[in-house]
Amino acid sequence: MSVPTSVVGFPRIGSDRELKKSIEGYWRGKHGIDDVKATAKGLRERHWNIQRKAGIGLIPSNDFSYYDQLLDTSILLGAIPQRYKRLALSPEDTLFAMGRGYQGEKGDVTALPMKKWFTTNYHYLVPEIDDSVSITLAGDKPFREFEEAKALGIVTKPVLIGPYTFLKLARRPEGAPLAIDRGLIDQVASAYASVLQRFASLGADWVQFDEPYLVLDKERGDIELFKSLYAKILPSRRAQEGSVRLLLQTYFGHVGDSYETLALLGFDGIGLDFVEGKDENLAALAKFGVPEQTTIFAGVVNGRNIWRNDYAVSLGILDAVRKVTSRVAVSTASSLLHVPFSVANEDGLDEQVRRHFAFAVEKLDELKEIADLADAGDEERRASESLKRNQSLFDGRRVTADESVVSRIAALTEDELNRQPARSERQRLQREELHLPVLPTTTIGSFPQTKEVRAERAKLRHGEISQEEYDAFIRSQIDAVLAKQEAIGLDVLVHGEFERNDMVEYFGQNLNGFLFTKNAWVQSYGTRCVKPPIVWSDVSRAKPITVAWSAYAQSRTERVVKGMLTGPVTILNWSWPREDITHEQQTTQLALAIRDEVLDLEAAGIKVIQIDEAALREKLPLRKSDWHAQYLDWAIPAFRLVHSGVKPGTQIHTHMCYSEFNDIIRDIDAMDADVISFEASRSDLTVLDAIQDAHFETEAGPGVYDIHSPRIPSQQEIEERIGNILDKMDASSVWINPDCGLKTRGNAETWPSLEHMVAAAKAVRARLGH
Repeated sequence: MSVPTSVVGFPRIGSDRELKKSIEGYWRGKHGIDDVKATAKGLRERHWNIQRKAGIGLIPSNDFSYYDQLLDTSILLGAIPQRYKRLALSPEDTLFAMGRGYQGEKGDVTALPMKKWFTTNYHYLVPEIDDSVSITLAGDKPFREFEEAKALGIVTKPVLIGPYTFLKLARRPEGAPLAIDRGLIDQVASAYASVLQRFASLGADWVQFDEPYLVLDKERGDIELFKSLYAKILPSRRAQEGSVRLLLQTYFGHVGDSYETLALLGFDGIGLDFVEGKDENLAALAKFGVPEQTTIFAGVVNGRNIWRNDYAVSLGILDAVRKVTSRVAVSTASSLLHVPFSVANEDGLDEQVRRHFAFAVEKLDELKEIADLADAGDEERRASESLKRNQSLFDGRRVTADESVVSRIAALTEDELNRQPARSERQRLQREELHLPVLPTTTIGSFPQTKEVRAERAKLRHGEISQEEYDAFIRSQIDAVLAKQEAIGLDVLVHGEFERNDMVEYFGQNLNGFLFTKNAWVQSYGTRCVKPPIVWSDVSRAKPITVAWSAYAQSRTERVVKGMLTGPVTILNWSWPREDITHEQQTTQLALAIRDEVLDLEAAGIKVIQIDEAALREKLPLRKSDWHAQYLDWAIPAFRLVHSGVKPGTQIHTHMCYSEFNDIIRDIDAMDADVISFEASRSDLTVLDAIQDAHFETEAGPGVYDIHSPRIPSQQEIEERIGNILDKMDASSVWINPDCGLKTRGNAETWPSLEHMVAAAKAVRARLGH
């Protein structure tokens, strides 16, 4: 019997971002919702058939979403807050209102909070449950999509976010964790039991419940909560005639501290991540064994990076698992949502480069080949052409070290990681030099990338205009945005970043060691997609990157203009990192490159320099015991290395977005920036309590409005938010700014929102007597 294959989830945006384009066209009124539905149906059919053609045995359904899979789960379970129901919109528009807010003739509501999905750059919408919500099976999306695939002759494996993860990620309206009582447990368990009953009646063989929250440290009562939920779900399933088999899928780490419970509950399948949780998961299997009826779905194909799988490593893992049980399936370690669609779309890369990469479609072939090799004997493996071809990729000849980079890192001293004098003294000097008012206003950096801006960049790329013509256009855009910022009264200006396609790719294009793709898009949130660059070899700065444009902008105004950089941790976290050297080594290389840029900006007369570390929290290990040794002990010093060489009067800013900051607030303070801005509006400013408790020394700008929504906040709304901030922070330490950069917004909502923000800051200043 051949080894079964399973895919945890598949990308949904399409090979050419068809879903994004269709939904955004609907938002702009170019076509109706029926066109979006037709596009979505076509993509689902295409993706199922791709997986069937690749020979995948267990193909997922319900991994498709218009916006976010956890948002779909909330709607499926009837967890729709009343403010969205009162709008009386269509089901699709209700979903979009929950995802991005709504401002129109039927009302004005903000979006649900948005957070990072564990350690990925994908964002989920936080489920909101208040006392009026009753959890029940209220929707039919998973069942419709299962029947849709079945009509094509494909019996899929439906996928849902599991009940434990759903409850652990859900929050009350004010952002507080749920008080999970027996009544709520019974409601949720009953709803999920109904899901299984419905799939049994439809003829499903397997159903997958994703429980990634199991890989986190356990709080008191977590294991009992998990057992309470599944103690009700599993018996109800077994009582059914022709019941479905239930796969409990975990990913992004190990379940060493809960595997015994999983084994005792008797799931038909347990999915384990052997990429990020290999050692602990193997140890748990060896210690507790595998129940006779349980299949281990061994996640050996990385769903979060683009390098080719090392078959010898994967086969070694499978052999170790099969020493414990013969019931093994080969699986992706997580959903393939987190990788691009297909390497076939990258004809601009040389074949000798391209052969090292596997995107979602190619990972299907890897799954099948690994399963076939796992089924083969030793002689057959040794003779296998697929194994020989694969092993030729790992002969150590791909990269030659850059000795100048190696020697520069070796020469680093402890003094280069610490800025002098102390921050309090620097802040005093900066106030004297910059002459800013209390509650200074600024933005995070980027301004709208209009069609005109993108069109001019495309013309340059295609050779339709000269570099001189393009530069003149960018200067005109900078002049216009500076004048507009001055007119509305912003205190610290930015040049708008019109020359940049992406905050990471732009820097990668000016650094040695990076490669770039044309179509390797990955969903970040909603319809927002990113195209990460690839770290191919050792990194160094090829030439100054931002200095000319920042110096030009500063020369056009008497007000302070921030220099805008992306920090080393974020560049790595939002790139496809190498797997042949450590993340620490790659980040240190990047830190030295950005340090050179910081010093050049200062020499060019830039007095305020923002070094964005938007993704610092993103790759924080999920287990607290690993936070420092495996991440913070090198990530924080890398940021300090970037700015430690500047003069005391040069003000260093940083920015972070859409993460849980509270538990690392002291580590953020230890970055030793002078000012930090961060997302706070969608999380209702809950980070302020942590700032207050930690006696935070860094000046801070908690975002006063959400830029990921098209709605325009009123002056009164922002004044109230500033008031909430001042309840927890001293006015002398507060900056006023939006949540994030304005690149993805339009001018029609950007400028009114900023006008309201500036007016609100001035009104609060007046009340404070400044």
